[in-house]
Amino acid sequence: MPLSAWLRPLLTRRMLICVFTGFSSGLPLFLLLQLMPVWLKSADVDLKTIGFMALVQFPFTWKFLWAPLLERYTPPLGLRRGWMFFTQIGLFVAIGCIGEFDPKRDIWLVTLLAVILAFCAATQDIAIDAFRREILTDDEMDLGNSVHVSAYRAAGLVPGSLSLILADRYPWDQVFWITALFMLPGMIMALMVREPAVKTPPKNLRAACVLPFQEFMQRLGWRHALCIFAFLVLYKLGDSFATALSSVFYMEMGFSKTHIGLIAKHAALWPTIIGGMLGGLIMVRIGVNRALWVFGVVQLVTILGFAWLADIGPQTEIRAFNLAALALVISAEYLGVGLGAAAFIAFIARATHPAYTATQFALFTGLSSMPRTLINATAGSMVEMLGWFDFFLLCTALAVPGMLLLFKVAPWGAAVKGQAMERGS
Repeated sequence: MPLSAWLRPLLTRRMLICVFTGFSSGLPLFLLLQLMPVWLKSADVDLKTIGFMALVQFPFTWKFLWAPLLERYTPPLGLRRGWMFFTQIGLFVAIGCIGEFDPKRDIWLVTLLAVILAFCAATQDIAIDAFRREILTDDEMDLGNSVHVSAYRAAGLVPGSLSLILADRYPWDQVFWITALFMLPGMIMALMVREPAVKTPPKNLRAACVLPFQEFMQRLGWRHALCIFAFLVLYKLGDSFATALSSVFYMEMGFSKTHIGLIAKHAALWPTIIGGMLGGLIMVRIGVNRALWVFGVVQLVTILGFAWLADIGPQTEIRAFNLAALALVISAEYLGVGLGAAAFIAFIARATHPAYTATQFALFTGLSSMPRTLINATAGSMVEMLGWFDFFLLCTALAVPGMLLLFKVAPWGAAVKGQAMERGS
């Protein structure tokens, strides 16, 4: 098959929109995951406190509680565009303001602003996920979600690379405001796109809250639904735990913020873009179920790269070999996590019913973020107890239960659209 035939599905307006939605969605989360820990570490905040700061991400887990409000009430600009635009304004302000405070002296105020930031980001995700589900056709869904995830991962290069490089040269308050400027493309996108086809909102708030859950349980049956819920929690548990303190880990191995920023910029960009695009195109050919198996194995194996880097140990003098090792680990991380996330989000998208997109998508992605919010809060304590090497071996072991659940929720030989989504329909 000629290369042009493979690439043609990518060259559409809807795929370009998915680039903007992914970037806007990924930036605030990776700021919390990558930039915040380095900022706190630079201010001499202890490792245990940095780990517990993961709890500020709880809105990502519980966003399904207020998702019905985004189905029921329509702001100016439209049901999807309006919620996207106004939450992006909130993110711009929250990101810029958080850097105005001293995290050592004002840790509770910093925590409050981080919670506000996470709440706005989680609410934006509700609107973006529903918007993307509604503008993509069934044939475009897998590739569109892969493009979204690729841009989502690429957004991490701003707080995880550019902002770290700037932090060695400029005060932190300026770094955070510069980072906030990268929310502007998403705001412009929200103003320029068309609102998806008008659908009738739920008649009342009770219907908005109850019907999405009722439909899902009736469609799958409660036993299979519980298996789906367990899979959503466990599939990315290992890599989520492993990357919880990745920036702090790199610093403790002797790398400077500039080292991390420059290596991340070059080592993460192409694996993110190529891996994400290739992953989406592969999913079109082999289906979501098989992609979950293949990409899940890659995702699991790449965790061992962190263990290898930990085994090399902290370095007082960074040599070419150490930089190459860091580049390899970061490249593998972005490739493995990106591929796994692409198939995972495609699976979630196919599990939602078009009539209840926002609430069901929020529930499923909320469950998937639970490890990042609750379990990751213990990462600092676990590292202090086990050491980095054993910690990453533990993370590898935690990736296994989610893979085993694939036998139930996404059998290798099931139909292309996934047995989990066809059951009970």
